[in-house]
Amino acid sequence: MRLGIYGGTFDPIHLGHLILAEAAREVCRLDRVWFVVAGSPPHKQGKRTDASHRVEMVRTAIAGNAAFEVSEIETSRPGPHYSFETLEQIARERPGDELFFLIGADSLVDLPHWRNPARIGELASIVVINRPAIGDPDSSALASALGPNARPIEHVTIPPIGIASHELRERLAEGRSIRYQVPRGVEAYINANGLYR
Repeated sequence: MRLGIYGGTFDPIHLGHLILAEAAREVCRLDRVWFVVAGSPPHKQGKRTDASHRVEMVRTAIAGNAAFEVSEIETSRPGPHYSFETLEQIARERPGDELFFLIGADSLVDLPHWRNPARIGELASIVVINRPAIGDPDSSALASALGPNARPIEHVTIPPIGIASHELRERLAEGRSIRYQVPRGVEAYINANGLYR
């Protein structure tokens, strides 16, 4: 199976996340895309919505797409959680699968500073999706960080989508609408559970 791994806090998941995943699925001919809900990402400090709510919002958002699946591989074990460790666990449990690691262009710029980026490049093909106003990374730093055994990086282009989870949280805290920026079911879930108020 060609398996896409798409990690994120998804706090909350929005239409930009879904468009990114679907574009990567189509371009890279992925059989499945796992939305790996981050447990304790070391690079994102501060308060997060409880993982159970974030998992349920992802589950609601991807309902009806047979190629999409939510994964609790990180939220079900203590953190901190590093991407290379998550990929190692998936590779152990699914040795016959070909892994594709989905990230935005902003994450590619930061990748040389992640824990063990070379291992990420060995375990999975890195699939980079363009993001608005994000330039190209330092190619020499990236090549050095990924090392000689990294698989080629694949690029997927999508229309610019100016939606960000932190802006949605701000809008909700201010009592403003997020209609048409998140799936209707996610909006209903947020309202029913009083999240981000």
